[in-house]
Amino acid sequence: MIKLNHKLAAALVLACSFGSSAVFAADTLRFGLEAQYPPFESKSSTGELQGLDIDVGNAVCVAAKMTCKWVETSFDGLIPALQGRKFDAINSAMNATDARRQAIDFTTVVYRVPTQLIAKTGSGLQPTPESLKGKSVGVLQGSIQETFAKAHWANSGVNVVAYQDQNQAYADLVAGRLDGTLVLSPAGQTGFLSKPDGKGYSFAGAPVRDDKILGSGIAYGVRKGDDALKAKLNAAIDKVKADGTIDKYAKKYLGDIDISAK
Repeated sequence: MIKLNHKLAAALVLACSFGSSAVFAADTLRFGLEAQYPPFESKSSTGELQGLDIDVGNAVCVAAKMTCKWVETSFDGLIPALQGRKFDAINSAMNATDARRQAIDFTTVVYRVPTQLIAKTGSGLQPTPESLKGKSVGVLQGSIQETFAKAHWANSGVNVVAYQDQNQAYADLVAGRLDGTLVLSPAGQTGFLSKPDGKGYSFAGAPVRDDKILGSGIAYGVRKGDDALKAKLNAAIDKVKADGTIDKYAKKYLGDIDISAK
């Protein structure tokens, strides 16, 4: 009888331990990101995460009554890592595209941003296959910019070069190994054009358009079937849209660029 009571007590302790762990896990939201894409996500000189997605993501966690935990991985590894349960949702300036929807689900759109080509000022380059024929254009590996460039330009004699992080593309552009790079406009402005290395470079032509490839807007990626988390995040996103939080941080990081999810 004493042995039975000891076993029962041990079982109860174990059950309580699992219960506490489950509650903790439920209250923590693990966001996956690549912190190499300012002004959306990057690191400060002291190693702290910063950017639009960080501030908005933290606000979403507050609205959802959860605690944010940030898990870093390469951009092209985000979807496999999400599927492998390394984290709960992707929050890394990822556009919700038809191709990505085949692998994962997305929340409601958080915001939208244009995609543009950066090249040397006065180069005369335009984001068209005719203008870029024989040229080399850098893109972020696994990004919708890579998909767009390969779909619209690669078959017309444009050399599309994929990089593991956008900073490598900027470095090769400055070194003359690239003629241009295709990026989200705010990322190009903040991460390159506004810096010393970006002097002498500018956006070339108008934003490119292809809603099927470039997506319906930036959203959080979640695993297929994770409907409860998706609904919770949707409600939190709607809340931070309505109370002006997203507009406030957009002004802070992007200035007058319109990112409203219309």
